[in-house]
Parts: sequence; C-alpha cells; structure tokens
Amino acid sequence: MTSRRIVSNEKTLLKKDDSNDRTPTASETSNITPAVPAAVIMKLLGFTAAMVGGPIGMYFLTLNTVFRGNSTWAGATAAFTANLVLIAYVIVAMKEDQSDQLAAGESAKKNR
Repeated sequence: MTSRRIVSNEKTLLKKDDSNDRTPTASETSNITPAVPAAVIMKLLGFTAAMVGGPIGMYFLTLNTVFRGNSTWAGATAAFTANLVLIAYVIVAMKEDQSDQLAAGESAKKNR
C-alpha cells in the first residue's frame, strides 16, 4: 500500500493560479495588438454582408421583374448567388494565403 506524502511548503493549485495573474511592472510593456488584423475582420464582414444581402436581394429583384412571379426560378437564382459569394470568398482566402507564403519566402531569402 502506498502512503500519501504531505509537504507543507508545496503550493496548492489555487496558490499556483494566483501567482500567474500578476500585473506587469512599469518597465514591462504589454502587447495590446489584436490577434486578427483589421483588414481580415473587414473582409469577413464584407463577405458576410454579401452572403446575407446578395441572395435575398437577388430573390426579390428577380421574382417579379425577371421571372414574373415564379418563385422556383427566383430561389434558384438566389442559391446561385450564394454559391458565387462562397466561391469568391474561397478564391480571396487562397490568394491571401499564397501572398503570406510568398512574403515568408522572400524574408527567408533576405536573411541568408
């Protein structure tokens, strides 16, 4: 049978957590930059607005003007518009990823 070792100078879990929450001193600077750049957030908000407004707008635009009340064709046009927005988002994301890789490659070449 094993016995439990009790050591009074060991810190408990609560005391260990308290030591991690210290405030930085005046000589230390804190990093307050956002985790995601503002351009990425704006791009995401733009595609979100396009994904919501594009298909709904296309449905109501084509319902009575193009298809003369045929909601099936107007719905199909809205679905097509949603797919176009999704494809555009994927293409933009892929180009952004490629530009990040190219920038990393160029900085690696400069450091040689």
